Amino acid sequence: MRTILHPLAAALMCLLGFALPAKAATFPEKTIRFIVPNTAGSATDQLARAIASTVQQRSGVPVLVDNKPGANGILAAESVARSAPDGYTVLIGNSTTNAANPSLYKKLSYDADKDFAPISGLGRGSQVLVVNNDLPVKTIADLIGLVKANPDKYAYGSGGASARVASETFAQMAGVKLLHVPYKGNPPAMADLIAGQIQIFFPDMTTALPMIRGGKVRALAVTSKTRSSYLPELPTLQEAGLSGYQAGYWFAAYAPAGTPPEIVSALNKLISEGVRSEGATTFFRNNGMEAFATTPEQLRSFTREEIANWATSAKAAGIQPE
Repeated sequence: MRTILHPLAAALMCLLGFALPAKAATFPEKTIRFIVPNTAGSATDQLARAIASTVQQRSGVPVLVDNKPGANGILAAESVARSAPDGYTVLIGNSTTNAANPSLYKKLSYDADKDFAPISGLGRGSQVLVVNNDLPVKTIADLIGLVKANPDKYAYGSGGASARVASETFAQMAGVKLLHVPYKGNPPAMADLIAGQIQIFFPDMTTALPMIRGGKVRALAVTSKTRSSYLPELPTLQEAGLSGYQAGYWFAAYAPAGTPPEIVSALNKLISEGVRSEGATTFFRNNGMEAFATTPEQLRSFTREEIANWATSAKAAGIQPE
């Protein structure tokens, strides 16, 4: 039996069947904005710029990196969640904006799962426990002993949820009390650590390595499960006596929810190429990180798992939502 389509139905099918792929085929046609929730010079910022360079070369359109630090990444994440779902605004998110914040705030202005269309993972790494050079400690045992003898005297800084949860987990497992000083990003927190305004910090490798190698701060341990090849002389916190301790961070790209799948796919291809580029590879190698490219589907599953994992970690560390 032969089916004859009504002219209006045929026209509608053409629109539905061919308009979006045609749009995707010409994407991108104008400037793409990478929204970064941290300050210039932060790990998120440096990685965003390394990937943006490749995306710009491959796509032929400008890629602007726009830093929107503050409020633990909420300002940046909210701005992307409320942007037009056309593929031209991308959140260079991280474990703070897209996993931890739901457990840190009673009321969050965006939904870390429902308000975003996952594009691709970018990179991941571990942290380092560093202290001010004037602090009279050389080991984790020294630090725990000093803080226990002087409760509520020493402060740690955090430029995001990763540093905060790592610090609070350390304090809880070590049985010590620390004061918390929040920052808009890890670089200003590191500056205050060097100046002695705070004494303890759990930065990412990107922020920590130059300062450790330059003798600006003293490193005591890494947060990973195994020793880092970048700082092989440092023990893990597990080795140092905190059994089961492990912490880390990651970065990923997200578009606003409702972005057409064809556009998400095009962005995934461009950004994944950026993750595998020479510039990004050099960044990972120099900063103690590893590439973490994924499909959109893999990133969605990973993000949901991480939201649950951070909720467990925040609760175990005794962090109450603000």
